[in-house]
Amino acid sequence: MVLGIPKKTLIMLGLLVGVVVIFALGSDQQSSGAEGGSSECRVTVTADILNVRAGPGLDAEIVGKYRQDAEAEAFTKVQNGFRQLSENRWAADEFLEPVDGANCG
Repeated sequence: MVLGIPKKTLIMLGLLVGVVVIFALGSDQQSSGAEGGSSECRVTVTADILNVRAGPGLDAEIVGKYRQDAEAEAFTKVQNGFRQLSENRWAADEFLEPVDGANCG
């Protein structure tokens, strides 16, 4: 016994505190990682209809479409003329215009 508390109880309490700390640190890292990519860049679609593709190329599967003047979050990454909008979502950068004040690199 330590301070009148059985060792088994102290060990369980220590493990519980450790799990809570690890969970809190992990949640904080996930939040900051999500903020880093897309929140700084926002774009407006200039084409009548813009295909959203699964990868950065004309041969990639079409996974969605945007109408003219639609706004979307985007990453600063541009590859083969396609801007990454989110995971497995790319659109032709020539038809995307950064909104005022957006940092789209």
